[in-house]
Amino acid sequence: MNILVTGCQGQLGSELRDLEKSYPQYKFFFTDVKELDITQEEKVQKFVKSNKIEVVINCAGYTAVDKAESDKSNATLLNATAVKYLAQASAKVNALLIHISTDYVFEGKSFKPYTENDTASPKSIYGKTKLDGEIEVIFNAKRALIFRTSWLYSSHGKNFVKTIAEKGKTSPELKVVYDQVGTPTYAGDIAKAILDIIPKVPSKIRTEIYNYSNEGVASWYDFAQAIADIKKLKCHIEPIPTKDFPTDAQRPFYSILSKARVKKDFGITIPHWRKSLEVCLGKI
Repeated sequence: MNILVTGCQGQLGSELRDLEKSYPQYKFFFTDVKELDITQEEKVQKFVKSNKIEVVINCAGYTAVDKAESDKSNATLLNATAVKYLAQASAKVNALLIHISTDYVFEGKSFKPYTENDTASPKSIYGKTKLDGEIEVIFNAKRALIFRTSWLYSSHGKNFVKTIAEKGKTSPELKVVYDQVGTPTYAGDIAKAILDIIPKVPSKIRTEIYNYSNEGVASWYDFAQAIADIKKLKCHIEPIPTKDFPTDAQRPFYSILSKARVKKDFGITIPHWRKSLEVCLGKI
């Protein structure tokens, strides 16, 4: 099976590359902007057709959440327009499109885990452009899975885990918000889940949305404290409210995702975030 992976230099794309040898039944085409500029419609269609792509895993995206507030055009180009091109190209060859979305499509004021059927109401440009990307998939793909995930981290690239682990070595104190609650998600886990799910996808599937994050619940403060504990850092983690840490983009205060549907439909088990954090930190 020929699988195109876009955004292969990012966190999720890099984790998929790490798993390549464990899935010899798949032939991967790992691309980033140098190999395939997904904002170029004709190039996308030509690549998908000429390489006989059967599955597209779109890991590419504009992920600079705060910068997106002042750079809406580029965020839209990568998170929505390029997604449209991938969806259309996939549809022409009846390929399965797997698109990665985010918990930022929700307002973040719920009191119970968000399901796939809850109303999306993003409060940031990043969230709005990611929701636009989901809509492009729904309208243009023939066969697609949209995975909404949250608080993604990896042993690759820049992320919260690496920042805390590095700064915690030299800083006596780090201040981290305690009133934003969600679930840290190890990119290695969702990468494996995607590759395991592919052969289980019904041939006549249309577009379906699934939530995927690790099990459990944490605030950013809890997450940082866990990193410090596992790495045995002497740094003190100080909990602060969001109002004391202003950002350009509004974050969801609550973005816990229900995974009941993906577990039921595909029979997968999902690790607890703390266990996966230990795995990831063991690689850093």
